[in-house]
Amino acid sequence: MAARLLITGAGAGPGNNLIRSLRTGDPSLFIVGCNADRFFLKKSSADRNYLISPLTHPALPDVLRRIIEAERIDLLIPNSDQDVRFLSGLRDEIPCRLFLPAETVVELCQDKHDLVAFLRARGIPAPVTFPVTDADGIEEVFRQLAPRSRLWCRMRAGSGSIGAIPVKSPEQARSWIRCWEGIRGVPAASFILSEYLPGRDFSCQSLWLDGKLVLVKTCERLSYIGPGNQPSMASSIGALSKAVSEPRVVEVCAAAIRSLDERVSGAFSVDVKEDADGVPAITEINAGRLSSGTNIFDLTGKHNMAITYVRLALGEPVDIFEEYDVAEEFYMLRDLDTVPAIFHVEELFDGIQEVES
Repeated sequence: MAARLLITGAGAGPGNNLIRSLRTGDPSLFIVGCNADRFFLKKSSADRNYLISPLTHPALPDVLRRIIEAERIDLLIPNSDQDVRFLSGLRDEIPCRLFLPAETVVELCQDKHDLVAFLRARGIPAPVTFPVTDADGIEEVFRQLAPRSRLWCRMRAGSGSIGAIPVKSPEQARSWIRCWEGIRGVPAASFILSEYLPGRDFSCQSLWLDGKLVLVKTCERLSYIGPGNQPSMASSIGALSKAVSEPRVVEVCAAAIRSLDERVSGAFSVDVKEDADGVPAITEINAGRLSSGTNIFDLTGKHNMAITYVRLALGEPVDIFEEYDVAEEFYMLRDLDTVPAIFHVEELFDGIQEVES
């Protein structure tokens, strides 16, 4: 392929994971990394790295253009929701290819309340959700969601389960929201309250081109990174994940993405949880980027999803005859300060000796 790529967020975990997937799929790629944090950038595994202005700096568009022109970049790949939104608004000014959904799709998916309302209005399973207007209005939300024993309190925007916690009473929800208001200055209106979904937790990643599903993979999160540091004891960042065959999850995710735009293109990473009846429901859609745990989708199965993303973005042909690429019995283990490990179920206990207690 010999393409030249520019990746945002280089040096952070998601950026290095993506570079690992790309190099595994095509060693001929020349990868340029950029980041506004020089310390993360020091850990980047890209071929060349640039320290850039933060997203809020008015010079950033010009900085990116100069890097793209100097490095003869073919494709710019955003690696966070913030980068996706920023570049989505610059797509006519960037002198290289971007592979993003429509700007309206990006904006909708980055507001969890509006997204869920949009999906539910079209008959697509998603949790009943209410916005928090102020801390005093929480009682009414609990009344409307009764008799559920607990609700899910989280922020309307953001990723990584920021500000998320299960709550059993209006008092708990109010205390949590006021804590964020008092310590971090986050207003109550930044939160939403949803029905709590107690079932299995899935990630579904897919690639689309002009309204056609090209490739999709699914995994189930079995545990989470740093659960002791998360009041919710859960996160969208899985520690142990397992590649699974779940056609019902794919069906719901595909219906949701098609409802966003009949000519949809780009990458979509969807969070799905089962409700009390085992029905998969959409909780979040990260539009325009691959997930931070993309290695499990790239390094298992027949097709490397990161490489397929690049080929689609560059207008190159892809030979995929079955869009649902299932690689069952593969696991991915992630932890802080380690490279994600991919292994087959038969390798789980290789080199391990159990000591009887």
